[in-house]
Amino acid sequence: MHELLSSATADTYTATMHDAVDRIARRFRETTRPFSGASRAELQSLVDAVDLDGPGRGTAAAVLEADTLFAEHAVWFHHPDYAAHLNCPVALPAVAAEAVVAAVNASLDTYDQSTVGTLMERHLVDWVTARIGFPAGDGIFTSGGTQSNLQALLVARDHALATAEPLPGAPDALRRLVILATASSHFSVQKSARILGLGDDAVVAVATDSSGRMDPAALRDALDLCRASGSVPMCVVATAGTTDRGCIDPLAPIADACDATGTWLHVDAAYGCGLLVSPTRRHLLDGIERARSVTVDFHKSFFQPVSSSAVLVRDPADLAPVTWYADYLNPAGSEEPNQVDKSIQTTRRFDALKLWVTLRALGADRLGEMFDEVVDLAARAHTMVEDDPDLRLVGRSQLSTVLFRYQPAGLTDADADALVPLVRRVLFQSGRTLVAKTVVDGRPCLKLTLLNPESTDTDVRRVLDVVRGAASALVEEARMLAPVPALEAEVVL
Repeated sequence: MHELLSSATADTYTATMHDAVDRIARRFRETTRPFSGASRAELQSLVDAVDLDGPGRGTAAAVLEADTLFAEHAVWFHHPDYAAHLNCPVALPAVAAEAVVAAVNASLDTYDQSTVGTLMERHLVDWVTARIGFPAGDGIFTSGGTQSNLQALLVARDHALATAEPLPGAPDALRRLVILATASSHFSVQKSARILGLGDDAVVAVATDSSGRMDPAALRDALDLCRASGSVPMCVVATAGTTDRGCIDPLAPIADACDATGTWLHVDAAYGCGLLVSPTRRHLLDGIERARSVTVDFHKSFFQPVSSSAVLVRDPADLAPVTWYADYLNPAGSEEPNQVDKSIQTTRRFDALKLWVTLRALGADRLGEMFDEVVDLAARAHTMVEDDPDLRLVGRSQLSTVLFRYQPAGLTDADADALVPLVRRVLFQSGRTLVAKTVVDGRPCLKLTLLNPESTDTDVRRVLDVVRGAASALVEEARMLAPVPALEAEVVL
């Protein structure tokens, strides 16, 4: 047999990896835009033409197909004209570690399947909990922020159920549980509430300030109202880096409100976790050490390949609700450090190795500097937008997002609204520049998410120029289709 990676196929493995790496390296050298611009119909046709029931074509042919079918039409996050979502270019040492992870194929659920890998992951968990301010904390690596938030809310739910006082004549405690968060919190909060069996109205929206950050006074009022109505505040979710605005909720005052009422505080720092290693902005996370649980996404602001996330808790005992013992895997009383005891996954990749190798190669300070660089770039981009008469800035970010609209003098709000999805679609279809769109305070806007430390002011100006050009062309096309009387100032779209 020559199909499997083994001592007998080590030379074949070397040749195959060289072939795959050479092809992907060529893509990095020659790619000139973040996406090929192929239509969904064209891509669907290419995929449908592949007969997965056909005979094998050999490894070399299959690797070539992966290059011409997938890599040729992939979205390239390393390209400076990619500025859409929370996807980052990845650190070289992490990519090397990814090859080791895939080849060795360790499973981190039990010690006897991973040995030193378990100990290395535990050491990394100790490192990040210390950075947070949990001196005796614990945690587990997960597939992403959604899973991390789900697990945090799961243990918060079980804590609330164990401590909730019975209320005569009221529904059972599970139906009385509520989660307090802002409208800017990640959608996984609402999704987790549904998965955890809470009511459809279990997520209570807390008012925010003009920057989109949770208002601590509004939180205190909401907690009081919940208790007065018989609801049980299961958890407050504060966000350290909202997806759209990149803002950080005031963690210390929120922790004050939670401490005063005995309410679990979870901090979703999936985006803002890069501040844990920032040499200049760590203070923006002051108060995070008072949380009961924290979500971090290393594959956002630590420049790691997907997936690399973790959920951390201040008290290791809080992970107990996910523990389940099986005689064939992790029998009760085992002295081995079986991490399945604290994970909602069983089989689990050694994704922690990527972060380990990155930290050893670059150092935590350098990672923090890289995250600072994208935050600094976003601050300069805000100024670029403010100084452009055709663009309108929609608030300022504490991290690396830039919200804006194309709205030169004479263009109504309604027409500027209509332009947002059109501009984004035109740019995506061209493959030249990828930006995102969202809605803030009921108003559609475009969004740049800057997570490439190698991007420059020139790169950002080029992206803004492309946006302006596309929007201007759409307005001109609309004028041609529906001419406006010379005396009218409004543009009809």
